[in-house]
Amino acid sequence: MEAVIRPHPSRNCAPAYDEQLYKERHIVEIFFNRVKHFRRVATRFEKTARNYLAIVHIACIIEWLF
Repeated sequence: MEAVIRPHPSRNCAPAYDEQLYKERHIVEIFFNRVKHFRRVATRFEKTARNYLAIVHIACIIEWLF
């Protein structure tokens, strides 16, 4: 695994990074942030892993539709 973090623009010698991979990483992070806004997902109210996974699937479907 390789860290894909954009370097600060004011650095004199900025390390190289993959811009396309950085954009994809950003999209994934935004998605997880949106899913965590669902209270049942964030607080893990469900007692079993099966039920929790079902709630995560429902949250993902809702985010995908809207």
